[in-house]
Amino acid sequence: MTIDHVSVENSNYQREFKPAIQDKSAEIPKHGYFSKSDIETLSQSKSPTHSIEKALQRLINNELCGQQYVRLYLFDLYRRNCSPNTIRGSFTTINLFLIFFKKSGGEYLETVTREDLCSFIENEQDRGLKPNSVRTRLTLLKIFFNFLIERDVIHQDVLKNRMRIKIPDSLPRAIDPLDINHLLAVIKNTRDRAMILILLRTGMRIGELLSTKVNDINLKEKRIEIFEAQKNRVGRVVYLSDDAHVALKKWFNERNPQTMNLFYIQKRQSISYQTARVMFVKYLDKAGLGHKGYTLHCLRHTFASELLNAGMRLECLQQLLGHSSIEMTRRYARLTDNTRKEEYFKAMTIIERGDINGHYRFDRALS
Repeated sequence: MTIDHVSVENSNYQREFKPAIQDKSAEIPKHGYFSKSDIETLSQSKSPTHSIEKALQRLINNELCGQQYVRLYLFDLYRRNCSPNTIRGSFTTINLFLIFFKKSGGEYLETVTREDLCSFIENEQDRGLKPNSVRTRLTLLKIFFNFLIERDVIHQDVLKNRMRIKIPDSLPRAIDPLDINHLLAVIKNTRDRAMILILLRTGMRIGELLSTKVNDINLKEKRIEIFEAQKNRVGRVVYLSDDAHVALKKWFNERNPQTMNLFYIQKRQSISYQTARVMFVKYLDKAGLGHKGYTLHCLRHTFASELLNAGMRLECLQQLLGHSSIEMTRRYARLTDNTRKEEYFKAMTIIERGDINGHYRFDRALS
């Protein structure tokens, strides 16, 4: 991690209270904080912003500072048409920071310093969060703090110097072909087999599959239409292989035709991610693969790796995966580049035969 440590003593400013900003359009109470009755009244509304008001209730319950600014920020994200996942993730990060800020002695958000931000990031690392998760939280906080700086709520020195979290550039984790065979061999349940095969043959994210409706499926043309991906809000079309198509047809023969979601559990109209994860882990254990650390997302990695091994162009795979940048797709090429493999073994054959011309000598006269 590259973070410039800044102490309060060395900074150009000290904690000082600044009055809350006045924004009549935001309907902020005069005291600057929302009471439980305020939230309860707003939460009874049937507007699309109900979930935001419900989230703000947590700030009230924890008696955290800066409630008025968080409310302004979340509704700004909503007005800019940010996805629900973005708004939810931003609130979660801000809430965690405010809890940490309170425990550290902070009383007013207006007095936050760069040291508070650095200490929070270090605390998240000490808790064992993965570098990518820490970087995401730092990014979300920086966007929120920029929002506050533009409105003269906090000092601009909080973000004066650049902060970066170094992320390991690891390879995607694909499932070995033999392990795939062992896994599929133990899945007898019609619904579960259809779910696993669709994830494996389409490269869909688990969240995309769990939110898929029956109307999104075209069995005749063997395709699934994803109108808006949950992660990047980009729509795309994916296709069903023969084995996934057969498994899905069997599930259609058994499922309740009155249920809108493609997959569901008894007495519910859908399946949660936690339920799907538990199901996948159960089959991994049954196949003797529980110790290998495979996850549902590994099915997506396996899909991409196998298609590249079969000769699919990166540009085509990019569209199927729904990547906004081809650099994201190019990561799989490091894992599956057959051309590089062939070139390596061709060169090693020449080396092992001793057919290399020339000599290597260290010249001490050279610096």
